[in-house]
Amino acid sequence: MKRSYSAFFLMLAIVCSVCLVISNILAVKQFDIHLPWLTLTSTAGLLIFPLSYIINDCICEVWGYRNMRLVIWMSFATNLLAVVMFQLSVALPPSPHWTAMQEGYAATLAQTPRIMLASLAGFLVGSFLNALIMSKMKLRQRGRHFWLRAVVSSLIGEAGDTLVFTCLGFIGVIPIGTVFVIVATETVLKTAYEVLILPVTTLVVRYVKRRENEDIYDEGISYNPFSFKG
Repeated sequence: MKRSYSAFFLMLAIVCSVCLVISNILAVKQFDIHLPWLTLTSTAGLLIFPLSYIINDCICEVWGYRNMRLVIWMSFATNLLAVVMFQLSVALPPSPHWTAMQEGYAATLAQTPRIMLASLAGFLVGSFLNALIMSKMKLRQRGRHFWLRAVVSSLIGEAGDTLVFTCLGFIGVIPIGTVFVIVATETVLKTAYEVLILPVTTLVVRYVKRRENEDIYDEGISYNPFSFKG
């Protein structure tokens, strides 16, 4: 049976894809977070994290794993297209009046093949871990305790994303100890952010369930990331 998608679902799916593209551009910039006892370094991609995870949690909670799987692959394809176009645009010979700006443009948009592949792999691993945990915990909890599965899935998903990206992108370039410090820092920061915005996420999910009259439980489905049946 073919499934029809509401305009609201399609809107959220598109915004999810756009968030991924924007986050990869923002991630070029690093900034420091000064706490009383230490200083943490993160990327500007943290700015868009709350919106992207509200949407991810909402889609998976309301429409289920199979529809979230579709959104993940759509976001992946959108980001891959953006990265390829960025690389091609940087490779174009600059006009004489643009030459002075070419270096800054390339520094912002160009990615080495290693970083590009690490970013894409990290996104897939983290997103599917997040969706899998959300789906299975919802079944086990019979739909109760959304707050718990939102936090746990984010913690595991972010840890997987950051671990894969940092290991593939930086092992051999920076000390192994620094790699794991980055993984721990990013995971803690993003999970803390998820906890802070959880009241907003919960309100959004409740609103969407009422508006769409949807609340899917993933009973008897395939969790194969490469399956598109149904």
